[in-house]
Amino acid sequence: MNMKSQKFRKSAELFAAICGGLLITLPLISQAVAQQYTPKVNPCPKIFYEEPHNNQVVVPQGCPPNALTQRLAAQGLLPVPATPSQDQTRLGVGREVPQPGVRSPGPARGDQSQQPIPEGGSTNQPPQTPIATIALNNGKVDIRFVNDTAANVTYQVIGDTAPRSLQGKSDVILQGLKAPVTVTFQRDDGGQLIVTPQPSSEPGKLEVKFNEATDAAQGRSAMRIEQNGSVFLN
Repeated sequence: MNMKSQKFRKSAELFAAICGGLLITLPLISQAVAQQYTPKVNPCPKIFYEEPHNNQVVVPQGCPPNALTQRLAAQGLLPVPATPSQDQTRLGVGREVPQPGVRSPGPARGDQSQQPIPEGGSTNQPPQTPIATIALNNGKVDIRFVNDTAANVTYQVIGDTAPRSLQGKSDVILQGLKAPVTVTFQRDDGGQLIVTPQPSSEPGKLEVKFNEATDAAQGRSAMRIEQNGSVFLN
């Protein structure tokens, strides 16, 4: 073999070695870059603690309670809010991930007026009288919401649905809800609601009508159906 052929073979072997090293190194570099820049999702975003969500949406389990969550827990309609995990605390209570040199925002509106919830999830309030009683169907209930107002109503079945909107002069049916059931509702225009539960003669059926209230004392924002079929309003 002449000298020119030997040089050509060595050059080809060197080129192949370099290409092989790049094929191994590039995936490792890409993986390291992806790991470095993958954002951490905040499980308790600050929107839960800003209006109108502060008084309309129940926060997920493990997040610090906002105004609505504390109010429902104090009424015995929700379990005692769980203590935030270390990861949630590190991400910030109702805030985005803190950045160096950026001042953290103050407490959300309504936080100053919230009182600690006693052990057991309710205050020493007198027992309520059920507004209605229904016969459950194997422990479940179908609820038909009828919005007789001209405004949209936001409602949420705690633990079952995200907040949903029911347009004015319309209705919706939620099927197979297992008791106990807690539902929150609020007019999107900020007005008050008169809430009228009407049990059906058929087991496991309940119709709930929303009407406009002119008196704030008539306003209701939550309904609870117990395992014995008792219906409460708050």
